[in-house]
This record gives sequence, C-alpha cells and structure tokens, in this order.
Amino acid sequence: MKLQRKNRLRASAVGALAVSGALLLTACGSDNNSGGTGTGNSAAAAKNVKCEGAKGKLLAAGSSAQKNAMDLWVKNYMAACSGVEINYKSSSSGEGITSFTQGTVGFAGSDSALKPNEVEESKKVCKTGQGINLPMVGGPIAIGYNLPGVDNLVLDAPAIAKIFNNQIKKWNDPAIVKLNPGAKLPDSAIQSVHRSGDSGTTQNFGKYLGKAAAADWKYEAEKKWPAPGGQGATGSSGVAAQVKQVEGSIGYFELSYATSQSIPTVKINTGAAAPVAATSENASKAIAAAKIKGTGKDLALSLDYATKAEGAYPMVLVTYEIVCDSGNNPDSLANVKSFLGYAASDDGQKILSQHGYAPIPTEINSKVREIIAGLK
Repeated sequence: MKLQRKNRLRASAVGALAVSGALLLTACGSDNNSGGTGTGNSAAAAKNVKCEGAKGKLLAAGSSAQKNAMDLWVKNYMAACSGVEINYKSSSSGEGITSFTQGTVGFAGSDSALKPNEVEESKKVCKTGQGINLPMVGGPIAIGYNLPGVDNLVLDAPAIAKIFNNQIKKWNDPAIVKLNPGAKLPDSAIQSVHRSGDSGTTQNFGKYLGKAAAADWKYEAEKKWPAPGGQGATGSSGVAAQVKQVEGSIGYFELSYATSQSIPTVKINTGAAAPVAATSENASKAIAAAKIKGTGKDLALSLDYATKAEGAYPMVLVTYEIVCDSGNNPDSLANVKSFLGYAASDDGQKILSQHGYAPIPTEINSKVREIIAGLK
C-alpha cells in the first residue's frame, strides 16, 4: 500500500510538471505575439505585488507597442491579485489618449508624451490635477525585412529615410549595396510598410529620422504617417504580419514582434565602429542617456536619437502610462496604483528584457515608483 501511494504521488507530480511545461510551451508558441509569461515570473510576482484595496475591473487602452509587455504584466498581476480584472485594449497611442481624456479608462499607454493641448484636455477628467507621463516600457524600434538570402542587412539613417520616403525603390540600389558589400541584393522592388493609424511608434520613428537623417527626412514627427507611397497596416502586429508575408517588404515595429515571428532585423550604421543590432541591451544603452524634460510629477523624457555611442541602438521609444497626478477616478485609483506599482517593480521590469523590451533605467524608475505611490 505504501509503495502504491508513493507511485501515485510520483505520477501526480510528473503529471503536474507536464501540464506546467505544456502551459509554458503554449505561451511561448502563441501567435498572438504575447511572447509568453513564464510560470516562474508569475510565482515571483505573487510574492511582491501589493493587492490591498484593489478589486473589480480596471480598463486601460492605448499603445500597441507595449502590448506584449502589458500581456505579461496582466497575466502575472492577475495571478497574484485574483480579485482584480485588468482589461488593456491595444489600439494606438492616439486612441489611448482620447480614451483617457474622455474619462473611459483608468490609464492610457502612449509612445509619445502628452502634448500641451492634451494636458489641458486632461484637466477636465483630472478634476484637481492633470495628466502626467510615467515612463514604464523601453525598447528598440526594429526595422524588420523579408529578403531571402540576406541575413545581415545593414542600413544607415539616410538610406532608411529614402526607403520610407519612396526615393530608394530597389533592393540593389547603390546606397544599399555600398552598406552591404558581398551581400546578394536582388534587383527587385522594395515594399515599405508603415502604421496606418495614429501611432506613437510612427512618431518616434520620425523623430529618429528627423535627427539622424535631417537632409533626407523633412517631415514633422507626428503620429500620422507623413510620407508618400508605401503600404499601411493596422498596429505594429499588422505591420509585422505584412513584412512576414510579403517578400521584398520592410517595416518598423517593436523588437518583440520581430522576435516572436522570427523576422530578421536591420543593423544600423550609426557612425560607431560597428553597425548596431536591435537588441534590448543596445537599446538600454541609448535610453540610459535620456534626460527628464517634464516638470513636477511629469517624467517625459528627452532621447538622443542621433547618438554614435558604441553599441547604442539609436532608434528607441519609451512608452508612457498616462494617469492623473491627482483627481483620479476613486473607483479605479486603487487598481491603478496597485497594477502600475507592480509594472514598475523590480519583478515587473525584470521580465521586459526577456521579451524584447528594455527596462527603464533605475534612476528614472525610482521616481516613477514614488509618483505612483503618491497618486490621489
């Protein structure tokens, strides 16, 4: 009887391990670009999340750039705080800000800081304060491409600008050939793909080109795509899907989308000793040099898109969670503080680098935590 009981226990343990492994493989193999959460991360999060006072539903919306990070955070957080349901609608930064200023969400995600007119608009919702920017997610904007036989494509800012401005139209253009000696570049058309809706990723992409390729990119850095030609797609997931499917295509999106779909990414010739790859580590080197340009509790950052520092990937973005510094909806305030507190915690930030994002530098993140704790 003792032997039978021991065998049953052993079989039960093996079964549980198999189920756990299956769940992990399902998460990692998911084609919704969630990137997987990892059972270990959920367990770790459960020990550190402060759930006190949080209950019911929390609605949020905005940036699709942080969707994969948000998926990870939501799963881990809800595993720790079983009485709370987080619903983040991934759309665009513009839609997220609109939802926030209309008072329909507890917080919004945006890849660009609030403009002065948006701050003014937020005061209607933040009865005793205004909307502020809390940097929560960093990472590289990757340039993904579909060019069979070319595994290490190198471009510089002027070439990228001309491709997306419909001035370089063939893959064997002399400018691309010069940057890729020895590569077998085909005499075929380039199909560039951009975001069709208002997008903070587009705006950050434009900021990079405006700084690093000023002579070739004359457009203002706005959320709406400004250049002629190319094909539009919905969200970063739509751009990545087009690049994955269409041979000869090229598009911009967050690294996590390239990683999850095995899309090769461009190395950028910044003028440093060697071209720089789009990695979390290389993006962190650029983000670490960011300066806070916001005032008061606003932590909007100024990034150096034209950096030539060794190993620093210059095409980066920071996604902000937008909240009221005071005057938050009392029905959602506890949930907002609890959830964002987890996202800014060591555990919340640690999982970012494992999934194609870059954690916010410690010096800045400590201020984020302090402000979250003081929201009212």
